[in-house]
Amino acid sequence: MRIGELARLTGASPRTLRFYEDAGVLAPSGRSDGGYREYGPEAAERLDFVRRGQAASLTLAQIREVMEVRDGGSAPCRHVRDLLDRRLVDLDRQLADLEQLRRTVAGLRDAAHHADPAECSAESVCRYL
Repeated sequence: MRIGELARLTGASPRTLRFYEDAGVLAPSGRSDGGYREYGPEAAERLDFVRRGQAASLTLAQIREVMEVRDGGSAPCRHVRDLLDRRLVDLDRQLADLEQLRRTVAGLRDAAHHADPAECSAESVCRYL
């Protein structure tokens, strides 16, 4: 199938499909006599896998690694599990950072709520920060 057909089938734009091709996660099976990209039936499944990987916040480089393992003839499930384990650690760290940031912002807001704006000096932008 050509790129337009794959786009219609999957809901992705041809531009997105070319971007994924450039990123190495989607490859045409060849070219038509007219030079058009031709995709096999597996392309839609690969695109679905890319979307699921991105939804799990994997990078295109990580998704490409997984596909390279699969294309090399091995099951990539252990590799995917390891990627997900690392991503969970990253997310837990980000959540902790966000919780700390929220406490900081809430403290600043509480201080601002109880302060008199008229007490801000002309030399400072705002005493709340």
